Amino acid sequence: MITSKRVIQGVVLKKAGDKTATVLVERKVMHPRYRKFVKRFKKYLVHDEANQTQIGDVISAIECRPLSKNKAFRLYKVVKKGVE
Repeated sequence: MITSKRVIQGVVLKKAGDKTATVLVERKVMHPRYRKFVKRFKKYLVHDEANQTQIGDVISAIECRPLSKNKAFRLYKVVKKGVE
């Protein structure tokens, strides 16, 4: 059974300890009644092995095996560096 890995993209909100970053992912979904696009937000913990992300960076993360209770994504690439 082959499954594809989910890839998420979001902004780093904070560095949560060593080798971990909190990422805010925004997605737009259509409201079922009003047929208007609304924003939905979710935070993910991402494993950053080399500690290369900073607050404000836009990163891409890929799904992996569970690394801890809440962490199941690892850093794929830094899309855009934040303002320092």
